Amino acid sequence: MTEPDFVRTTRASYDAVAAAYADRFRDELAAKPFERAALAAFAELAAGTGPVADIGCGTGRVTAHLHGLGLPVFGIDLSPGMVAVARDAHPGLRFEVGSMLALDLPDASLGGLIAWYSTVHVPDGQLPDVLAEFHRVLAPGGHVLLAFQVGDEPRHLDEALGHPVTLDFHRRRPERVAELLHRAGLPVRARLLREPDDHGDFTELTPQAVLIARRPPTGDEARDAP
Repeated sequence: MTEPDFVRTTRASYDAVAAAYADRFRDELAAKPFERAALAAFAELAAGTGPVADIGCGTGRVTAHLHGLGLPVFGIDLSPGMVAVARDAHPGLRFEVGSMLALDLPDASLGGLIAWYSTVHVPDGQLPDVLAEFHRVLAPGGHVLLAFQVGDEPRHLDEALGHPVTLDFHRRRPERVAELLHRAGLPVRARLLREPDDHGDFTELTPQAVLIARRPPTGDEARDAP
């Protein structure tokens, strides 16, 4: 199968910025209490349900945070450069190169899955395929967390952290993403919408959203199917 252009450009862009990205965002979670609360809630929901995958894990900072919360978590990222940085920074954790469009994981093998601002590079037309893949690898009863920027128009970057890149950030409305999750068999259980943050070292110009959804337990999927 031919690799989509956005996959190639996203991989190359994050390979280019991997080291600079790790330096810039290493301490970001410490400044984000609402995000830490969402991750803590997800960790409690996913505890004891099986392995958890951090899809689009980047430099592994969220993977390590979830590990610190007691989850048996591993990371997958499209960028070999990001995975190399993650392995160096967190040698006790597992990181692999892979694509969320075709995860190298067995059906129903995960107790939980998180995509922390990683679906933002997926065009609207491919997002249902990604969510279907998330449903495939989640075990019945497993939870998924998506974090993304809120908006209606994509943002394009030709430069980031001092490096040339080709990156599109697809901002989306939480209600639309919730609808797509439901269609994929992953009804939403909780939503967090945070306003833009213009203070501190990690300012943001747009609202941010977190959705936590669940693949219904066996026996409930037929009843809950869209």
